[in-house]
Amino acid sequence: MIWKRSAVLRFYSVCGLLLQGSQGQFPLTQNVTVVEGGTAILTCRVDQNDNTSLQWSNPAQQTLYFDDKKALRDNRIELVRASWHELSISVSDVSLSDEGQYTCSLFTMPVKTSKAYLTVLGVPEKPQISGFSSPVMEGDLMQLTCKTSGSKPAADIRWFKNDKEIKDVKYLKEEDANRKTFTVSSTLDFRVDRSDDGVAVICRVDHESLNATPQVAMQVLEIHYTPSVKIIPSTPFPQEGQPLILTCESKGKPLPEPVLWTKDGGELPDPDRMVVSGRELNILFLNKTDNGTYRCEATNTIGQSSAEYVLIVHDVPNTLLPTTIIPSLTTATVTTTVAITTSPTTSATTSSVRDPNALAGQTGPDHALIGGIVAVVVFVTLCSIFLLGRYLARHKGTYLTNEAKGAEDAPDADTAIINAEGSQVNAEEKKEYFI
Repeated sequence: MIWKRSAVLRFYSVCGLLLQGSQGQFPLTQNVTVVEGGTAILTCRVDQNDNTSLQWSNPAQQTLYFDDKKALRDNRIELVRASWHELSISVSDVSLSDEGQYTCSLFTMPVKTSKAYLTVLGVPEKPQISGFSSPVMEGDLMQLTCKTSGSKPAADIRWFKNDKEIKDVKYLKEEDANRKTFTVSSTLDFRVDRSDDGVAVICRVDHESLNATPQVAMQVLEIHYTPSVKIIPSTPFPQEGQPLILTCESKGKPLPEPVLWTKDGGELPDPDRMVVSGRELNILFLNKTDNGTYRCEATNTIGQSSAEYVLIVHDVPNTLLPTTIIPSLTTATVTTTVAITTSPTTSATTSSVRDPNALAGQTGPDHALIGGIVAVVVFVTLCSIFLLGRYLARHKGTYLTNEAKGAEDAPDADTAIINAEGSQVNAEEKKEYFI
């Protein structure tokens, strides 16, 4: 009786020790997220363990591993590590059905558990763009739809044109038949113009399962539009006698070919001098008859467009040379009349008469040139008259003085008087008039 009592006491003391030691033992787990088709690692750790067993079970409460012993026949489930402090297993080729709550159990008294939730991400399929039919005419309304399926959670769709995001779009999310994944679609509406030709419209799918590498679909637009025409001259200041090239720059889709050149609403008047080569009009040796309105017309299957260029041929500017030559087409007559008398008054009259046969259209530098020549002639003439008058006045005084010198050579007063009187008589006789 005493032995039985002592045995019971020892049993309860051992149980108390086990219970006291198990109070510091707790299994630790973490939630896991994995992409569909990937591998999930489930780990359960115990910091203090006195050789107590660990176990992993699935959401259906089926035991997967008990310590290092595999309990469920599933080739996808493998043991990673088993010890008294850790039990880790791997689940490969994870599917959406593997998602759920997994349990790690520590077999103490009482049993302690920890939960780990396995999240499986559904990868969205490559997006597809629909609604484009080539070609599209300028001004038409285009509607493009981008669609992707199989995402979990629902994927996000974004639109880009010329690397610029378009915000005004429609978004639709639908649950798939498996009630786990989603199909999402987005619709883009816009009116096209010629600037959209050749532009790439991109649909981008963002999802956490794609590891920052989004899936994209691209559609290059083809827009047909009427031609646009512009005429570019080879020189901004065309002059007489020089060549001129007019280039008709035409853009359109389909490309307009060839272009049509006209002048003043009709055909080119001088095909020998006005040569058309592709989109260029080459005019050789410009003259005044080339003045007018030149028109370039471009046509494609969509429509027709044209541009005009008004040609004004300018005169070649005259350059004054060191020797001035009066043009042969213009003549000028300069008449100078000079009258000289014994009186100190001198008169000079200058007149300039324009040739009536001169061209009426000759203006500008010719008149200035003639006026300059007339002024020079008048100036030279006046200078000549002045010098000639001074010379004659001085010469006459000298002549009279020399005649009076005869009285100075007489031997006496009577002879001097006679000589002087004779000199005065002779002076009256020798008086001369110069005209």
